[in-house]
Amino acid sequence: MTAPAPSQWLASVSGRHTPGPFSDGARTLVMGVVNVTPDSFSDGGQWFEPDAAITHARGLLADGADLLDIGGESTRPGASRPSVHEELSRVIPVVSALAAEGARVSIDTMRAEVAGAALAAGAALVNDVSGGLADPQMLPLVAAAQVPFVVMHWRGHSVDMQDRAAYADVVAEVCRELASRRDAALAAGIRADRLVLDPGLGFAKLAEHNWALLAGLPALRDLGQPILLGASRKAFLGKVGRPEHATPRPAAERDVATAATTVLAGLAGVWAVRVHDVRSTRDALDVLEATQAHGGTP
Repeated sequence: MTAPAPSQWLASVSGRHTPGPFSDGARTLVMGVVNVTPDSFSDGGQWFEPDAAITHARGLLADGADLLDIGGESTRPGASRPSVHEELSRVIPVVSALAAEGARVSIDTMRAEVAGAALAAGAALVNDVSGGLADPQMLPLVAAAQVPFVVMHWRGHSVDMQDRAAYADVVAEVCRELASRRDAALAAGIRADRLVLDPGLGFAKLAEHNWALLAGLPALRDLGQPILLGASRKAFLGKVGRPEHATPRPAAERDVATAATTVLAGLAGVWAVRVHDVRSTRDALDVLEATQAHGGTP
């Protein structure tokens, strides 16, 4: 599946925003990341204590986040999984406190037990990076709860996922595998208007795969569901513009590159972007939206 030329790319996404959960499709939403983990690649341990995580989340809301994605399991390449008890102890106090304050909270988990507890604590959306593959109880749980559900492209757990980064045509294969998970979610009873797809940048993907998927956003949109894009601070952005063997920029120095991917996402009508630094992302989208309001860009 060959990526379109720039002019074709812009024409193919012009004016196309798919309505999705919490959105009429008029604008791209910003999902702020709250990692309640000791080992996440971007901010491992910085927000591990509940009070620190809650304070950080409030700051993301003040910076313009539309949703908060609370996760208690690192999914960086090579990461090991916490126990269910540990994951619950990390995320439920944070979800409960923020939901009680009126925040719109997403629970980032592959476990139905954690998702169910988070929904009971006030979460409004389930974001499963395995797309329901890691836990067979996830799809039935979400269908019964009738909440929005994010299905990500996934080929295996973090411990060995990069061994699965083999594609003949990454855009076509990711679209085909996501379509299969979309169909499984619909068959389980999850409503189409509550289903979001995520191409899973960095998950069983090499840098060239991530760039191809960014170029292939129109094909992903053609799957018929809102798209969540999670490029924030990922390793391929730390290498962009640098010699092949140069040391990548540290994760915290990738927010400008992340903002650039946000503009691409906004042009493509992506439902939401999942980011660590909300302020720069919100600024990028505000500039894009102001320009579009005055007749600029397709």
